[in-house]
Amino acid sequence: MITGAATKATAMIEAIQALLDPDNLFLRYALVMGGLASVSFGIIGTFVTIKRIGYLAGAISHSVFGGIGLAIFLQVNVGLSWFDPILGATVAAVISAVIIGLVSLHAKEREDTIIGTLWAVGMAAGILFIDRTAGYFNLSSYLFGDILLISKKDLIFVACLDVLVLGLSILFFNRFFSVCFDSEFMSLRGLNTSFFYLLLLVLTSLTVVLLVRIVGIVLVIALLTIPSAIASFYAKRLWQMMLFSILLCAFFTSTGLLLSYALSLSSGPTIIILSGATYLTLLIFHKWIKN
Repeated sequence: MITGAATKATAMIEAIQALLDPDNLFLRYALVMGGLASVSFGIIGTFVTIKRIGYLAGAISHSVFGGIGLAIFLQVNVGLSWFDPILGATVAAVISAVIIGLVSLHAKEREDTIIGTLWAVGMAAGILFIDRTAGYFNLSSYLFGDILLISKKDLIFVACLDVLVLGLSILFFNRFFSVCFDSEFMSLRGLNTSFFYLLLLVLTSLTVVLLVRIVGIVLVIALLTIPSAIASFYAKRLWQMMLFSILLCAFFTSTGLLLSYALSLSSGPTIIILSGATYLTLLIFHKWIKN
């Protein structure tokens, strides 16, 4: 056991040394990506957790695969080289968010069925598009994420998303707060809660696209909700919960990245296992304290 611990410690030291190596620019990009992405994750994840719409975020994330498949199809078969998978994912995510939001607002009796259908159709459409595209495509990076494939363009996209999310959250903080806690009462007072609910889902969809690059479609809900769930143990105000979530996201992504590099594991699942294990440990601890 001691030997195993020493080996892991040595591997972590080697990972940190690799991070400082000028030739490992991709590793530094990945670490910066995790830090920048934590801002959007922490803020939007808090709203998603408080509003309890994690299942909506899951539906959006899986429908994203349809946009990815379409983008690959158009690039290879039609020659639209500018239509890259992330652009396809963004378009699919926003459209799905609007559809899901409208269904949630106006067709509650069929909400589960329609959302489940959109969830499945998005995945199926993506697979069919790829089936009709010649060549081999490594889909594991989209399904389970690979933060080590981050480019400078991805960092610019994340920085712009952070500015958008942070700016709108500050500007409409009270409105988003009302939508999450008492939308019916605020609607009676004249607030257009439907608009702000749809805006929140669109911001969630853009954050989901970002999550796909880091942990993949399959694991999106975990990183979107686990840090904010942990933060809820200690935060007394919504802004505190957001701040704690941002810090926790940064910790999980950076530590998970170094662990995955040191132990030669997939980065996305490693980040999720680390965050999930932390959450379960703290949950058991808090239950034990209360009893």
